[in-house]
Amino acid sequence: QVPLVESGGGLVQPGGSLRLSCAASGFTNYYAIGWFRQAPGKEREGISCIRNRDGGTYYSDSVKGRFTISRDNAKNTVYLQMNNLLPEDTATYYCAGDSDVIFVRLEDGLDDYVYNSWGQGTQVTVSS
Repeated sequence: QVPLVESGGGLVQPGGSLRLSCAASGFTNYYAIGWFRQAPGKEREGISCIRNRDGGTYYSDSVKGRFTISRDNAKNTVYLQMNNLLPEDTATYYCAGDSDVIFVRLEDGLDDYVYNSWGQGTQVTVSS
């Protein structure tokens, strides 16, 4: 699988914004790209996905209205714009690529079983 590389994490105050990037050469070969996060002591949580064939997107309730996923095919990059960040958004954020499972329901894109390629993660800390 084509490796995925996240970037853009960092320390931000509550209410602030960050934009994460997920770069992968030939990423249009993926059926979908998803964003996940994992906080210490918690399970990994799927928060957003974008499906390549139609650009369909989906968000978890925890980030809906605050985060926006988008893609730039020319740059082989998927972005996660995060606004109005909260302390509970603190986590390591991962992007993942699905080159194997064709899912119909967009919400299935938040399930980690769908994905077969993962980035190394980028840390996001929201604190004053």
